[in-house]
Amino acid sequence: MLQVQDIDLFYGASRALRSVSLGAAKGEVTCVLGRNGVGKTSLLRAIVGQHPVKSGMILWEDEALGRLPPHARARRGIAYVPQGREVFPLLTVEENLRSGYAALPRNRRRIEAEIFELFPVLKDMLRRRGGDLSGGQQQQLAIARALVMRPRLLVLDEPTEGIQPSIIKDIERVIRLLAARGDMAIVLVEQYFEFARDLADSYAVMDRGEIVLAGRAADMVEADVRRSIAV
Repeated sequence: MLQVQDIDLFYGASRALRSVSLGAAKGEVTCVLGRNGVGKTSLLRAIVGQHPVKSGMILWEDEALGRLPPHARARRGIAYVPQGREVFPLLTVEENLRSGYAALPRNRRRIEAEIFELFPVLKDMLRRRGGDLSGGQQQQLAIARALVMRPRLLVLDEPTEGIQPSIIKDIERVIRLLAARGDMAIVLVEQYFEFARDLADSYAVMDRGEIVLAGRAADMVEADVRRSIAV
């Protein structure tokens, strides 16, 4: 479904990605691991169109995305949950969810019941402001907002960051359920190794803008991965 082919990305004269290739298929979770500052978020920004690549190609459903802006990629079924959640603090939970309508045609603009089946806590908080939620509740809201647009590719940047263990388990359960449906590809950037290991169908480890280890999770040598992501 997603094919990232030998992409290079620069911030001014600084090269953030070096010939990076990655794939993600429907019904699977692809986990990208690595220390801080090695290019993981830059890779996600390239996929969702927030930063143009200098060379290489990104294909989604056999279409080359080229320089399509983020809103055009969203309309093609690509949803992004950024690091730090970025919910609208002064909008209510319901208004935050409705902001996911932007990528949908008018006749599909509704919040499906499945959203509250996946995140039941949100149903009781629809009138609360996003900024009044705990960090874990905001993370659930950010994922739910992305799911409102019914994506076929879900891109998540460190969804466990700053989250209490009980909600990490809830998020893990949701990601597992979404992958099991078989109609969505999931790309997950994570530093929490156990979380990524338990969810991954395939993995890639980044260092200094390059992928230094990659493969199927079933073939992962845990010691090698841990060594590559150790600070």
